[in-house]
Amino acid sequence: MTPEPISPSFPSFQSTVPHYVAGRPNYAPALIQVVADHLRLTKNHRLMDLGCGPGWLGIAFAPLVGSVLGIDPEPAMLEAARAIANAAAVEIELVEGSSFDLSPQLGRFRAVAIGRAFHWMDRADTLRKLDPLIEEDGAVMLFNDVRPDVPQNAWYKRYSAVVDRFTNRSVGFAPELLRHETILLESRFSQLTRIGVIEQRLVPVARLIDRALSMSTSSPEQLGALSGQLAQELTTEMSPFATAGGVVEVIESQVLIAQRC
Repeated sequence: MTPEPISPSFPSFQSTVPHYVAGRPNYAPALIQVVADHLRLTKNHRLMDLGCGPGWLGIAFAPLVGSVLGIDPEPAMLEAARAIANAAAVEIELVEGSSFDLSPQLGRFRAVAIGRAFHWMDRADTLRKLDPLIEEDGAVMLFNDVRPDVPQNAWYKRYSAVVDRFTNRSVGFAPELLRHETILLESRFSQLTRIGVIEQRLVPVARLIDRALSMSTSSPEQLGALSGQLAQELTTEMSPFATAGGVVEVIESQVLIAQRC
């Protein structure tokens, strides 16, 4: 397989942090419990949240395991994670770093959670580095969310079209990247299980604007003065779908669990 053209440099997410925390959809709590049961996580286990951002996964798993280590290259994200963990009365260890800093000095883990961040990494190299860190019956867990094609999500196509018009396509990962499943199937972690939990949520339009501004390709840093125009256009386009200032979103929180065969 041709090596991925990835270098240890990441787009800046500093300007996105408040929008990320306010607008990105969090994962269904029910999914966290299903995963914990599937992997038989206990207080005897350690868990890593790699590319943790504001720490949502690490914080969600913290009551179910002995300890959590969150790693992220953006200091502002780590500050947000500390604030969210403190508000939730949850203890997690947070360190600045990335997949390029993985080493045996970090210790051993039952599972490594990665939420919407695997595409930023040299995926094959990351899996090689994680191999000696993960217990033999442990797992890599890739979290994501998708929107089923149901009538409640009719607004999403129009929302995406607006955001796409403001997207800086010179930022972000290459569109020709192979699917995660392809990379995993050629790694030690080739036994794959996908689990999903579907919820219906009412999302304020203001939070959808935050969601758009939370992306590296349409962040306030990228858009500058155009951020206000993006917000105005989204407000206009979402108006026909909104009730009491929000739209109904049917969202599936997913996890791809990769274990050794």
